[in-house]
Amino acid sequence: MQILLEKLTAYGASDHYGFHMPGHKRQLDLMEGISPYQIDITEIDGFDDLHHAEGILKEAQEQAAKVYHAEETHFLVNGSTSGILSAILGSTRRGDQILVARNCHKSVYHAIEMQELKPVYLYPGFDPEAQLNTEISAEDVTAALKRHPGVRAVVIVSPTYDGIVSDVESIAEAVHVHDIPLIVDEAHGAHFGFHPYFSENANQKGADIVIHSLHKTLPALTQTALLHMNGERADRRRVRKYLHMLQTSSPSYVLMASADACIHLLREEPEQVFEPYVRCLKETREKLCGLKKLRLAKVEGMDPSKLVISVKDAGISSRELYDRLLQDWHLQPEMRAGTYVLLMTTLGDTPEGMERLVQALCAIDAEAEGAKGGEPRLEEAGLSTEMQPGKFPRQEQVFFPAEAEALQGSEPEHIASVSWEESPGEVSLEYAYLYPPGCPVIVPGEKVSQEAADMLQWYQAQGFSVEGLREDSRIEVYRHG
Repeated sequence: MQILLEKLTAYGASDHYGFHMPGHKRQLDLMEGISPYQIDITEIDGFDDLHHAEGILKEAQEQAAKVYHAEETHFLVNGSTSGILSAILGSTRRGDQILVARNCHKSVYHAIEMQELKPVYLYPGFDPEAQLNTEISAEDVTAALKRHPGVRAVVIVSPTYDGIVSDVESIAEAVHVHDIPLIVDEAHGAHFGFHPYFSENANQKGADIVIHSLHKTLPALTQTALLHMNGERADRRRVRKYLHMLQTSSPSYVLMASADACIHLLREEPEQVFEPYVRCLKETREKLCGLKKLRLAKVEGMDPSKLVISVKDAGISSRELYDRLLQDWHLQPEMRAGTYVLLMTTLGDTPEGMERLVQALCAIDAEAEGAKGGEPRLEEAGLSTEMQPGKFPRQEQVFFPAEAEALQGSEPEHIASVSWEESPGEVSLEYAYLYPPGCPVIVPGEKVSQEAADMLQWYQAQGFSVEGLREDSRIEVYRHG
């Protein structure tokens, strides 16, 4: 039995509609009629080598650079993760200080640990009404760099998983005063810059290194991504070195062909594909503004392709909304969070799929008017009423992540496993994060705050899985003396 293939085939033939990655939505086939086996080759004569591109792959990457307004672009076949790791490792030396947005993806933290970096954190703003983390401010970047003149690179994520866009241009200006590189994880913004309804991309706003996931918001196969480099502040040679080290030595020609086909579409037919999508998206958002109990969350500067449906005042939980969409309407959301459900739209969406979503949300909204359920109140769960789901708790850094990792192997007698109730005030030796989006609430070396412990207990009570831990509902901590 071909377990995975048979399940995928059955799902592909069903009426389930995806408001999730990848961006082609199983609708837009840029390699129509071509079996992947027909084009799955290795580095044979005439087909170039991604790690020493001199022919067709070099030309394809140069075309991608032109399309994205970058000086140098590299195909990534291990997703944006390989690009983020390479960007950070190539831009720093072992033990350097790095300024990092606290809402970055876990791959940023993995690079910090691998390079034994000393992170200084930038916290995003928070919108209590939408219950969303908002942008990183240029003022905070300026202040942090003034306090920490030894910082060697800055990393932010824009747009975030939820679609929040920071002022990259102002942040780049603040960073460049110190002649260091700005790395922007723009994985969720690969569609930026191709229609005025969306923001320009970070290459156009002064970033030195930018990473895009083609597969997230564009019609390309999963794992296809791009790394761009601009200017002289980024150490391009070292970034290339890490790309060679961290990407497979046998890159998939199927994935590279998918990336190339996507770039061709963006170069030759941007208006033809974006105009109808934007028109449909605007109509959809306008209709969703009429919801009475559910609410289409709106935050200044938000990427309009992300539909964030808040249940905060709806009398139902995010789990109930997610399950209703999936089970009753066969609509698969991207994810659910504390008080909202995230639906991703792309140019792969159809008017029929979008209308089906509107009908589903309007029907659920009408039923929600009489609902009395929803999220349990914090005080009923015995948790702090000050805790706001989703907001990044500020925690004291006792050890850097690499130091915390070293403690696990060198002093096992001082390591204990404790419950969330016991964890406040203890120094964590593990990551704790929800996936998606994969942004750590707790990082090794941090003293666990009451707010963080309450938040993770609350999420588990809502049926979320807290990942990064060896043991469910418990965290390893360091106790000395």
